[in-house]
Amino acid sequence: MIIFPAIDVKGGDVVRLSEGDMARATVYGADPAAQARLFAEAGATHLHMVDLDGAFAGASRNGEAIAAAIAAFPGRVQVGGGIRTRDNVEAWLDRGAWRVVMGTAALEDPALVRDCAAAHPGRIVVAADARDGMVAARGWADVSTVSIADLAKRFEDAGVAALLFTDVGRDGLLKGVNVEATVGLAAATRLPVIASGGVAGLGDIEALIGQPGIEGVITGRALYDGRLSLAAALSLAA
Repeated sequence: MIIFPAIDVKGGDVVRLSEGDMARATVYGADPAAQARLFAEAGATHLHMVDLDGAFAGASRNGEAIAAAIAAFPGRVQVGGGIRTRDNVEAWLDRGAWRVVMGTAALEDPALVRDCAAAHPGRIVVAADARDGMVAARGWADVSTVSIADLAKRFEDAGVAALLFTDVGRDGLLKGVNVEATVGLAAATRLPVIASGGVAGLGDIEALIGQPGIEGVITGRALYDGRLSLAAALSLAA
C-alpha cells in the first residue's frame, strides 16, 4: 500500500484545512519544495499535492511553487486542484507530475476526463470527494446529488488510474479514516481506491492494509502535528 504525504498549497504556503474550509487553514511552512525534500528524506516515494487556491478558482494559482516541489522530490507526485481543461492536464504532465487528479471536472464534464484518461492511460485520478455520501465539487463548496458509487461507475472503463475518496467531514480533523465507507466503495468499484480524510495515527493505516482494492492512503495533518511518524507508516505499509 502506498503512503502519500500531502502538501496542500494556499498562497504559496504549506497548509492544512479543516473540513475543506479555506478560512480554517493552519500554516505549516512557507516552502513546499523544502517540505517535499523533508518527506523524501523520511523515505516517502510518493506525494499528493493540491493547489487549494486553484481548486476554488478553477485554474492554477500556485503552479510555480508546486512545480518546484515536483522538481525537488525524487519520487512520484500526483497533483490536483483546479485542473478542469485538457491544457491543464497536459501542462502538469509536462511539468513532471506522475498523475493528475480531476474532481470537479469528473462531475461536471465526464467526457473531458474520459478523453484525458484515454490520451494518458494510468495518469488520471478521479477525485471522489464526499459529504454524506454525495459528491462535493469546486473546492468542496458545492454538494451534488450524485453518489460516490455512481461517480465511480462512470469511469470504470475509462483507463483512469484510481479513485481518490475523501470524506470531507473528516478531512483535517484527525477523527480517523472512514474505513467502512472506504472499504465499501472499494468493493463497489473495479477502480483502485486511495483513502483520504481524517488519518489520525498508525491505527488508520493498519485498518486499511490488506483491504481489497485499496491502493494507498493520503495523510497530512497527522504528519505535520507529529501524531503520525512517516517512517513508521511507511514501514507498516511495506
